[in-house]
Amino acid sequence: MDSETSPGAPSAVRLDHRQVRVLAHPLRLRLLGALRVDGPATATTLAAKLDTNTGATSYHLRQLAEVGLVVEDPDRATGRQRWWRAAHDVTDWESTDFDDDPDARAAIEWIQGDQVRLLVEQAERWFTASQDRSPAWRDAAGMSDALLHLGPERLQALEAEVWQVLMRYREESVPEEPDTQPVHVFLAAYPMIGKAR
Repeated sequence: MDSETSPGAPSAVRLDHRQVRVLAHPLRLRLLGALRVDGPATATTLAAKLDTNTGATSYHLRQLAEVGLVVEDPDRATGRQRWWRAAHDVTDWESTDFDDDPDARAAIEWIQGDQVRLLVEQAERWFTASQDRSPAWRDAAGMSDALLHLGPERLQALEAEVWQVLMRYREESVPEEPDTQPVHVFLAAYPMIGKAR
């Protein structure tokens, strides 16, 4: 999904072959995700959050920085503490971008699989904790699906339209309003395999 270029639109990076190879690592993907969700942090803070050691987070942050996925945040630096932030809000690619490179193709497939695992993990965390939340949050959160009969062009149009709705809600969000919190919306649309037409 291409990001819009309006002022409130998220900044996006279209992954290249080198970035894909660097990003296809469990800790690197988690580091980038943590910086996007929680904002700038030090390697020490990220190590504690992700239950790893500072040496590992420092090394992998530098690897992400080498390909432009994270950048240092010098305004927050204090003494020897280096602060890092995500260079972009959104990572973008098309499935066909890496057809000419089997290694990059394998890397993108791993990234997609890890994103599905993350979705399941986050959903299970919500289901486990939801009974401790307010009725309003329990009624608002949910899952649904729909079976549609579409061609590739219509599927792309559907994804683009839903993405525009998500971006509108993102632009209109006010994090300071009472009873708001980050909400994960996962968009996936794909043909069913093994089903007769």
